[in-house]
Amino acid sequence: MVTRWYERLRSRFLAFLHDLVWVPIAWMGAYWMRFNLGDVPPEFLTAAWDLLPLVMLICAIVYSSFGLYRGVWRFASLPDLSRIAQAVTVTTFLVVLTLFLLSRNQFLPRSVPPLFLVFQLIGLAGPRLLYRRLKDHSLGLHPGERVLVVGADRAGEMLVRDMLRDRSRQYNPVAFVDDKLRRQGGDIHGVPVKGSSAQIPALVDSLAIDLIMLAVPAASDAQMQRLVELCERTGKPFRTVPQLKSVLSGAVTINQLRPVSIDDLLGRNPVQLDWAAIRASLTDRVVLITGAGGSIGSELCRQVIAARPRRLLLADNSELNLYRLDLELAARVDAPELGLYLDDVTDRVAMEQLFERERPQTVFHAAAYKHVPLLESQVRAAIRNNLLGTETVADCADRYGCERCVLISTDKAVNPANVMGASKRAAEMICQARAQRSRTCFITVRFGNVLGSAGSVVPLFRAQIEQGGPVTVTHPEIERFFMTIPEACQLIMQAALIGTGGEIFVLDMGEPVKIRYLAEQMIRLAGLEPDQDIRIEYVGLRPGEKLYEELFYEREDLLLTEHAKIHAARRLAVDVGSVDDALERLRAVIATQGGAADDADPLISVLRELVPEWQSSALPIHAQQTLRAAQTMTVHGR
Repeated sequence: MVTRWYERLRSRFLAFLHDLVWVPIAWMGAYWMRFNLGDVPPEFLTAAWDLLPLVMLICAIVYSSFGLYRGVWRFASLPDLSRIAQAVTVTTFLVVLTLFLLSRNQFLPRSVPPLFLVFQLIGLAGPRLLYRRLKDHSLGLHPGERVLVVGADRAGEMLVRDMLRDRSRQYNPVAFVDDKLRRQGGDIHGVPVKGSSAQIPALVDSLAIDLIMLAVPAASDAQMQRLVELCERTGKPFRTVPQLKSVLSGAVTINQLRPVSIDDLLGRNPVQLDWAAIRASLTDRVVLITGAGGSIGSELCRQVIAARPRRLLLADNSELNLYRLDLELAARVDAPELGLYLDDVTDRVAMEQLFERERPQTVFHAAAYKHVPLLESQVRAAIRNNLLGTETVADCADRYGCERCVLISTDKAVNPANVMGASKRAAEMICQARAQRSRTCFITVRFGNVLGSAGSVVPLFRAQIEQGGPVTVTHPEIERFFMTIPEACQLIMQAALIGTGGEIFVLDMGEPVKIRYLAEQMIRLAGLEPDQDIRIEYVGLRPGEKLYEELFYEREDLLLTEHAKIHAARRLAVDVGSVDDALERLRAVIATQGGAADDADPLISVLRELVPEWQSSALPIHAQQTLRAAQTMTVHGR
């Protein structure tokens, strides 16, 4: 510590000494230039030497006042040049003013002050810029990997600047490419902009590039896909800077390179939220999140904490998930008061006690079973948790005066082809029915798959690739909607703010992605080739699985809301009496029967009555393809 302090003090003293030594050179040089580089008349020369100590004192005071010694010569930049220009201007003005007061500028020719200003500027700025130039472009004995930088914008400039500053010279920037025509043909820090991104493969060969760096943090998913395909054609490794949303949030810096991830290819543009309104609705409030230990529930906890609730209640029936989440959230400096409840949402007594004790004002109900093939043979568990658990939470929210209750639903609830989807559609109907007779604002938010959630396809593919394959895909044409977990949770909070009661909000999921494409890209991102290094195996649709998912029923329509990525599905009429009757019958069956597969028929019968659009098995492939084509024409013609 002492050594670093001494080194810093020494560097500043040497910089100050350099500038002070330059003052006599600039001062006497201005006189010499005034007299055409010839002999200076004796009376002027004597006056110049007599005034020099005063001029040096003024310079020393002004230079220090303008902070010329806070900057480091190694990183001299435009702000440093600006400070130098201001300092020498003020210095020259004060010298002229002081000498006018002392001697009416009797021996100070009018051309000396501007010449003195120019010589100061040259003497102070020149060595700094030269020093940085020599450091940045030193004849490196360690040339490092030859790098092609994609993107000559601010991110690319920062990246190259840091590479040039790195003493180890691990990376040697050779060229930029950029699609903006006005940047092509120029150079940044001496590194030329060679052409557009389409020329990446050719430039990699002609310039003997070892590594490609993608400095396009604001690129859309389509743009990133195109760039990755171009990079893959070169056979060279490539890295990317973080996405713009991560940089803006302060989570990472622009120079933290990382491998391109599947999130970059399937990710989406940053979500713009009304954070002021969200904070106003959650700040200093009691918030309950059921299923808090799951993928969506845990991310909701992280997002809600940013709004500074007074107390955050975490309910989950998994001891391990609740324990891990408690450790994570309690370690945060902004963590609110936490309430942990190792409870099941189907336990009415436990839920009643929780609501009576805590009186939550906002509830995010994320607790649900979600694995489609597994639940096909676990009908009782699916109905008990997804349907009756939702009823219990909704009843408690109503009874204990909760202001808002938000149900997290799924695209599988639309024209369900499986038990999971049918149970979630029934859960939506429960919230719609309760909204008709409660002061609590019941809202449903419906969306598709989230990238990287527990049990989802992304971690499965990653594990299969690590094991050497094969990567198993159910069908070559199967596709799903995807969004990131943080984006889904942020939009859930925004939808909760928009809703007035009874709405089903549908999040804008963008275009669906073929699972085959997802598998191929994940294999390529691992540095391997599909069907060469890692085989893709098609295993057929699983029980209850559809080729295509839908986000809304055709008769629902989608209405615009105040947020571009949130749509409201036009409400379908829900018969409150029918819902209550079905719930009563389901409770009676569950109370008397176990979970064996042969006990499921009565439950399926009641659930089918409640959700008549449920097809207990997936449509044939040709029928699904015909349905998908009709839906596409309907959506685009809307």
